[in-house]
Amino acid sequence: YTLISFGKDRRALTASFQYLIMGTIGATMLLIGIGLIYMMTGTLNMADLAARLPEVMGTRTVRAAFAFIVIGLSIKLALFPLHIWLPNAYSYAPSVLTVFLAATSTKVALYALIRFTFTIFGAEFAFGEMPLQIILVTMAVLAVFSGSLSAIFQVSIKQAMAYSSVAQIGYMVIGIALLSVAGLAAGILHIFNHAVMKGCVFMAIGCVVYCRGNANIESFRGLGKTMPWTMAAFVIGGLGLIGMPLTAGFISKWYLVLAALEHGVMGFVVIAAVMGGSLLAVAYVWRIVEAAYFVAPESDERTEAPLALLIPTWILALATIYFGIDTQLPLNAASDAAHTLLGGMQQ
Repeated sequence: YTLISFGKDRRALTASFQYLIMGTIGATMLLIGIGLIYMMTGTLNMADLAARLPEVMGTRTVRAAFAFIVIGLSIKLALFPLHIWLPNAYSYAPSVLTVFLAATSTKVALYALIRFTFTIFGAEFAFGEMPLQIILVTMAVLAVFSGSLSAIFQVSIKQAMAYSSVAQIGYMVIGIALLSVAGLAAGILHIFNHAVMKGCVFMAIGCVVYCRGNANIESFRGLGKTMPWTMAAFVIGGLGLIGMPLTAGFISKWYLVLAALEHGVMGFVVIAAVMGGSLLAVAYVWRIVEAAYFVAPESDERTEAPLALLIPTWILALATIYFGIDTQLPLNAASDAAHTLLGGMQQ
C-alpha cells in the first residue's frame, strides 16, 4: 500500500487508500473464516485441518467459514466484481511496482485459494456440497469479457493492461473451477505464463514511461521507429496475452480449451469465453501497435531505453517465446500439482 502511494501522480494516494480499504476487508473476511474453522477444530495446521474438518463439515459454522475465506481471497486476487482496487493500483503505482504487482500479487492470493479449496476443505466439499463451481465459472467468464472490453477503451496503456489482468485472472479461475486434472493444470500453468507475459508488457511500458514521462496512448505514437527494441518486446508480450502460437499464452489457452471439451454445456461456455477474450485482446493490443508502428513520430531521433531496463525486459520477452515452444518444465510441474491437489479423484 505504501509503495503504491509513491507514484508521482496524486491519484496514486487515492489508489493506495482504495487498495488499503479493499485489502483490509479481504484480510478481515479471511481472518474471520480462519477463526471459525479454528473454533471448530482447535488447530491451524493445514494437515490437521484437513483431517479434522470432515467430522464437522455439515455444520453452518464451517460453511460460513468457507464462504468468508473464498470471498476474502477473491478480493485479494481481484476476481470480478471484486476487482475495483486493481486498475488504479496498477495504473498509478511506480512502474517498477506495477511489474511486481502484476507478476506476483494476485497470483499469491490465487495460490492461497487453491490451497484452502483443495488441500484444507477438499474438492468434494468445495465443489460438491457448496456451489463453488458455478459461482467461479460465472464470475470468471464475466471477468474475461468485462476486463477485455474495459481495456479497449482506456487512454492510459497501464490502465488498459490492468484491466487485461482482470481478464487473465478469469482464465486462471476458469481452469481451477473446471475441477479436472487438465483444467486445474491449465489454470496453474497460466499463473506462471501470465506472470512472465505481463511482466514483459509492464517492463516495456516502464521503459516508455522512463523515456516519455507517461504511458498514455499518445506517448506510443511512432515508438516503433524511435524505441524499436522496447516496442518489439511489448509486441511479444502482447501476442502472448492474445494467445498467439509460439508464445506462452497460447499453451495456457490451448490446454484450457482441451479441458473444457470434457464438460458439456459449461465447456462450450468456457471455450466461447476463451475465444471471445482472445479476439478482444487483439483489439486492445492492436490499438497500441497501430499507434507505435503506423503513426509517424514527432521526431525521428532515437530515444531507446537504457540497457539496465532493456535487458530484463528482453529476458521476459524471450521467456514468453521459450515457454511457448518448450513447455515441458512448467506443464509437467502444473500437471503434477493438479494430480496432487485432486488426490486421484480424476485422471
